[in-house]
Amino acid sequence: MSPRPAPAPMLIACALGIEQFALRPSSVRDRGGAGGPVTVLRTGMGPAAAERSVTRVLTHPALRGAAVLATGFCAGLAPGMHPGDLVVAEETRDPRGSVPCVGTELLVKELVRTVPGRTVHTGPLTGSDHVVRGHERSDLFATGAIAADMESAATLLSSVRVGERPVAAVRVVVDAPEHELVRIGTVRGGISAFRVLRSVLPAFHEWHRSLLLPRR
Repeated sequence: MSPRPAPAPMLIACALGIEQFALRPSSVRDRGGAGGPVTVLRTGMGPAAAERSVTRVLTHPALRGAAVLATGFCAGLAPGMHPGDLVVAEETRDPRGSVPCVGTELLVKELVRTVPGRTVHTGPLTGSDHVVRGHERSDLFATGAIAADMESAATLLSSVRVGERPVAAVRVVVDAPEHELVRIGTVRGGISAFRVLRSVLPAFHEWHRSLLLPRR
């Protein structure tokens, strides 16, 4: 009898140290379980850093075929968004192209259950090479995007270029049109977003486990 293959791993990619700190495992359930091993990677800030880090890590044999989920903070683009709202990307996009996300409906369902009371938005997540400010929000919103960050698009594009795999992006709004922060990394101003990010790991693991279930 041949041994059962090891569960596929998951790579969770974020840019900032404060995001990685929020995503540290806090319980047995947050350590992967039946879903396979989980790696939380801090890529560094910006699309170039994300591309380098993700490409390098995914070439390691232990992460061959890993599901990839980009996460962290983002800038909300739609009027009425608030810090602490969640964004589940239907696709990520930047000037190099777009990448469709997998399992968005499940992620929405699990996030609503895991972080009750928080609004979950779905739509395109656009990449930028700088922190989005002022009129740039309305310009990007006019393209159909609902949120922007600097790493998700590069992370997902790099991931699928290394090899076919399921990918997704979930971001927490840290500032929005009516709630702009002076600096996107400000912990005091983004405390609501930080608390939400600390709570999302169980939803990520449910998404990961669902990918491993046999399809009927």
